[in-house]
Amino acid sequence: MRRLIVPDIFKGKVTAFFTGKSPGADTSAIARLFGIQESDIFMPIQKHTDKIVVLDASREPKIADAVVTGEKGVLIGVQVADCIPILVHDGRKGIVGAVHAGWRGTAAGLLKKTISLLMEKFFCKSDDILLAVGPGIGGCCYEVGPDVAAAVIRATGEGDYEIKRSGKHFLDLARANRQQALSLGLPENNLWLAEECTSCHPDRFYSYRYAKGSRGRQGGFIGIMP
Repeated sequence: MRRLIVPDIFKGKVTAFFTGKSPGADTSAIARLFGIQESDIFMPIQKHTDKIVVLDASREPKIADAVVTGEKGVLIGVQVADCIPILVHDGRKGIVGAVHAGWRGTAAGLLKKTISLLMEKFFCKSDDILLAVGPGIGGCCYEVGPDVAAAVIRATGEGDYEIKRSGKHFLDLARANRQQALSLGLPENNLWLAEECTSCHPDRFYSYRYAKGSRGRQGGFIGIMP
């Protein structure tokens, strides 16, 4: 059974959703679901980088972990299995973005770099940028080493996303990225966060940490579709 998570923060002619195990990140299934061509869906080749693709008419695959575009009729997305999928939209400028934020992307400030690119290249204003953070592993389950925690803190500043229990470090990457967005001036009301932890709900989501390895991917997708 297909179940899409549709953040209610986006308005206007924008299609935005997060998937679970079905249809996952299967672009052919998503194309059938929305009645579009599979060639109208673009996902980057993800390598846990801080690279951002500015997508134009070309659909040539590129290595990156974030995509932004002003093109209409294309659905952009990222795939995840514990990492955080983030969708971005500026309705005034007609720009959308998708970000894959694992701990490396979060420590590299990938979301901040994506928002900054929107401001500098497309002249977006912080008040107009809406952001939805999809399901990923939560602070309840994401135990990390002190070096990983320190790397995320350097990029984000201290905050409630870092949890210490019994001398162990846990991170809530969704809240870390939320804090990064707020630091660039986005109003709190412009941010939407999913509540689901992928590791707590392996029946609904793929979780690399829960499965102790790769089993599959879900995704986050957004586009200004006809």
